Amino acid sequence: MDVIDAIGNTPLIRLKRVTEGLSTPVYIKCEHLNPGGSIKDRTARAIVLDAEEKGLLTPGATMIEGTAGNTGVGLALLASARGYRLICVLPEKMAVDKRIALRQLGSEVIITRNGPLTQPHNFRNVAKRLAEENGWFLTNQFFNPANLGAHYGTAKYPGTGEEVLAQVKALGYSTVGAFVMSSGTGGTISGSGRRLKEHDKSTQVVLADPIGSSIADWVNTGTLGPDGPFAVEGIGSGTVPGNLHRDVLDSAEKVSDAEAFAMVERLVKEEGLTVGGSTGVNVVAALRVAARGGLSGPVVTIACDQWDRYKSTAWMQAWMEREAAAVTLPG
Repeated sequence: MDVIDAIGNTPLIRLKRVTEGLSTPVYIKCEHLNPGGSIKDRTARAIVLDAEEKGLLTPGATMIEGTAGNTGVGLALLASARGYRLICVLPEKMAVDKRIALRQLGSEVIITRNGPLTQPHNFRNVAKRLAEENGWFLTNQFFNPANLGAHYGTAKYPGTGEEVLAQVKALGYSTVGAFVMSSGTGGTISGSGRRLKEHDKSTQVVLADPIGSSIADWVNTGTLGPDGPFAVEGIGSGTVPGNLHRDVLDSAEKVSDAEAFAMVERLVKEEGLTVGGSTGVNVVAALRVAARGGLSGPVVTIACDQWDRYKSTAWMQAWMEREAAAVTLPG
């Protein structure tokens, strides 16, 4: 047994205080409790095992990934455990905390200028170019089908969707009413959503998308919306990732940065969940879906990652400053 076997089988808990007044229950799957602190541990495990089985990764090989940070952390854990070299390419807008964590885990880190996928300096384009020039294995989470398998399920490991089904059934429900999830690569919502819809085609699969991302409009209308700025990390895009499958999705909800960060604070203080900004997006959207009702079961969403990798960001710094100002000293 190694770190790979510690990934997954995360708890599903019911949100109580933030759902006050709602008749439809809302549950959150605590993927922030994976060994690397995020749902991307599942993606990393699936990609590494798939590459090993295909002979694409051999002892001493170098992996490279364009990442917002979390997939990099998952890959770094596995690289350490299995003897691979890992290079992570991050855009400069990502939290400094993630750069430090990746270095502490033994990875090499390259920072690129922010830019859309149409620009050569985009972090994903840089990772692809370096892989081609050096013969490194590009893990390619945005298009690698193994990412979908991590959430749909494989012969060896149950996927996120399969775990959710088993957990809601253990709680006495026959099905999931709605699965609400944001998209970075699309792997979680597409893989889990497909598995849940196979069980019950009435299950609603709803994309939670930050305002400024183009994808919500694409889900709702078939046409990408405007590409604007937003502060939430790791989700949303101006283009459609290869692992995001529109045929699985029923609708999309747009969530502002302010709503997301306010919900993170509530989740920490009212539910005891130490999570990051993308989880705030997920929960805001999940509460909207639950409020509309008309579902055949509970709403389920995902706690994507831990709050510790955002301490250097402006929104977290502002929160910390408010709390520091509220501290009273004796005398």
